Amino acid sequence: MTSLNEKWIPKSLLCLRAGYTRQDLISDLIAGVTVGLVALPLAMAFGIASGVTPQAGIYTAVVAGFLISALGGSRTQVGGPTGAFVVIVAGIIAAHGVSGLLMVTVMAGVILMIMAVTGLGIAVKYIPRPVTIGFTNGIAILIASTQIKDFLGLQTGAIPSEFLSRMSLIAHSLSSIHWPALLIAVSSLGIILLLSKGMKRVPGAIVALLLGTIAVAAFGLPVETIGSKFGGIPTGLPPISFPEFRPDLIIPLLPAAVTVAMLAAIESLLSATVADSMSGDRHNSNMELLAQGIANLAVPLVGGIPATGAIARTATNIRSGGRTPVSGMVHALTLLVILLVAAPMARFIPLATLAAILLVVAYNMSEWREVRTILTLSKTDIAVWVMTFALTVLADLTVAVEIGMLLAALLYIYRVSQTTTVAPVTEEYIEDGRPHVLQDKLLPPYVLVLRIHGPFLFGATEKLSEATADMDSLPPVVILRLRNMTAIDATGLHELERLTDRLRGTGRTLLLCGARSQPEQLLRQSPFLQDLGEENMLPHVEAALSRAREVYEGRAGDPRIAKVI
Repeated sequence: MTSLNEKWIPKSLLCLRAGYTRQDLISDLIAGVTVGLVALPLAMAFGIASGVTPQAGIYTAVVAGFLISALGGSRTQVGGPTGAFVVIVAGIIAAHGVSGLLMVTVMAGVILMIMAVTGLGIAVKYIPRPVTIGFTNGIAILIASTQIKDFLGLQTGAIPSEFLSRMSLIAHSLSSIHWPALLIAVSSLGIILLLSKGMKRVPGAIVALLLGTIAVAAFGLPVETIGSKFGGIPTGLPPISFPEFRPDLIIPLLPAAVTVAMLAAIESLLSATVADSMSGDRHNSNMELLAQGIANLAVPLVGGIPATGAIARTATNIRSGGRTPVSGMVHALTLLVILLVAAPMARFIPLATLAAILLVVAYNMSEWREVRTILTLSKTDIAVWVMTFALTVLADLTVAVEIGMLLAALLYIYRVSQTTTVAPVTEEYIEDGRPHVLQDKLLPPYVLVLRIHGPFLFGATEKLSEATADMDSLPPVVILRLRNMTAIDATGLHELERLTDRLRGTGRTLLLCGARSQPEQLLRQSPFLQDLGEENMLPHVEAALSRAREVYEGRAGDPRIAKVI
């Protein structure tokens, strides 16, 4: 249990105070340098795609990356610019210029700090899964569409900010494909994909960046580069200047600032949760949001863009051996060293290679696998997803989230109303209920029974995570009793999927029993039941206890089972 004093202490200080060893330092140094190399091409690509300079992306990764690790509430979270902001940042710059973007970033930082101090950060869990998947899919499509020009080397002039106009212009410009640029882009894409399949420890993006840069510098290939478009990247420390503050823009920019803050909160807490599942740690949400807020207050001083926790870089940090926030700080310092030493070489970096890197990023963040699950849900869930996705691509991200949340709220009210029933008590009802009763049944030591009471919809699913946070204390078989769970939605279903994976990863088994009509229908029509196993979905707790005995006896020789009893 976290004490009141520790609630506002950064995880970095807690880790150092707990006893930081030489081996911890070596592991963090290796992981930090690795993540820094991975972050370099991403930071430049996100800067360019957002409508600013490549160095603005690197400056953001340096400043925000250091502050988020130093002040945050996660052991292994790595922060910086991410793909989620590309579309909205480009829109803000198009409408209000770079000065408007800097104001939005500052305002978002203040909102994040308010969310942290007041505890309102938990509001992000009230965004249902179809909404988050919808705008994530939409953002991925938009990012990919902005990279087609550089990937093909098209001569199009200014690219429109609207999706349909952009795609129309690209379609009419296909005759201007620049074959050397396309060759570099395809080669870079192939390198990234091959290394991601066969040599996952080797950062494909940095290898593609190095080879593409060497090819352009050595052979003088006639392709557009960072040097030809931006004049290269300045050597030295990021210049510090205070952005212009215009009070008249506060109200017009407030919706964009709220959207940036919400996206930062969602992505950072999601990334921290993923890090927890990979490292076995538990993050401090409020401290994490506070660090995100401080970082977004600081990056405008160096002309940076909004920043948040980055899932891919965080996962790379953990896989590379990162143990504490020191690795995240080393990642930022690695980028700073590159700025001081190797910045002149950046002028040879081909934009086609950066486009290939961003196409891979767009695909990885798209969560298309989740669409399959969404399409198995009710028509109302599908409608929320389609509406959010369509508005994100065709209209505006802020509007998409607002309309998606409105539809989800109406859906929530509808589902709760559907759970109310009035019916007479009959002899059949009493007899049917006997197998569900726990009072006359003996619970063996290898079983834990958890019950969900009420609707298991977005906003309530975190309670299951909290109840199962300490995996080491759980017995080999966990029975989730759904007799009194009146409804479930896509967010609840996703939480059950996560619990199944977490338990299986530690040698434990999840059984479900007693599901009512609406939850049972949703569970059976989704891919989740195939993952859980039909044999682990039982009609009542009596059958679940019998199945638990079979599971336990069948796996008695498993060393992981022996450890948990």
